[in-house]
Parts: sequence; structure tokens; C-alpha cells
Amino acid sequence: MAVHDDCKLRFLELKAKRTHRFIIYKIEEKQKQVIVEKVGEPAQTYEDFTANLPVDECRYCVFDFDFVNAENCQKSKIFFIAWSPDTSRIRSKMIYASTKERFKRELDGIQVELQATDPTEMDLDVIKSRAY
Repeated sequence: MAVHDDCKLRFLELKAKRTHRFIIYKIEEKQKQVIVEKVGEPAQTYEDFTANLPVDECRYCVFDFDFVNAENCQKSKIFFIAWSPDTSRIRSKMIYASTKERFKRELDGIQVELQATDPTEMDLDVIKSRAY
């Protein structure tokens, strides 16, 4: 499975320049490559991000989560989320599962990984608990 150069470029922009809040990646099965499907502006929220995920298709996602820690310091963690809803096609789930590690290696700087099969597994409380 190839990874389009734009995937790495957008991730570097999110990580270094903070020009994106989230990136949603999809596998283009015909071209056998991972491409950028959607990019979120820095002002967008976690709710905006989850609203952009398809309910019955798999996706890889990166989300830049800002929070204030116990010492009252502003922090940020980059989450990698493998979205694989129960309602998606079995073939799609298999392709995403088998290419996840290779794709993740292309994105240097991921701090937390999550696997989600329904929205409750990646709601904001889960994100917060994994960030601290």
C-alpha cells in the first residue's frame, strides 16, 4: 500500500506549524494508496472532527488535542485514531487493519494511538483520559 506524499506533508504541517486541527485519511482501493480526505482548520473542535467521520467506512485519523494539565500548563498531544466501525465492510476492515502499522510509521510524532469501532470508544472523555 502506497502513501501519497500529501499525507506526510499535511502531518508535518499539523505537527510543526499547527496549521491543522485534524487530518482524515482514506485508502483509495483502486489506486492502492492512502490519501488525505479532509483537513480541519485550527479553530475546529473535536466535535467537528467526529462529525466528519463516515458512520460505515473505515478511516485513519490524526487529531491534535490541546489541554491544560494538572500543573496548569498548556499541552498538546497528537492522537492517531484507527476508525473501523462495526458497520463497515469486512474487506475494508481487513485492508485498514493490515496497513495500519506501515502507515503509522510514515507519520513520525504520534504520541497516543486509539482503535475505535463505535463513537463511544473515541468520545472526548476517552481522549482526555489518554492525554493526561
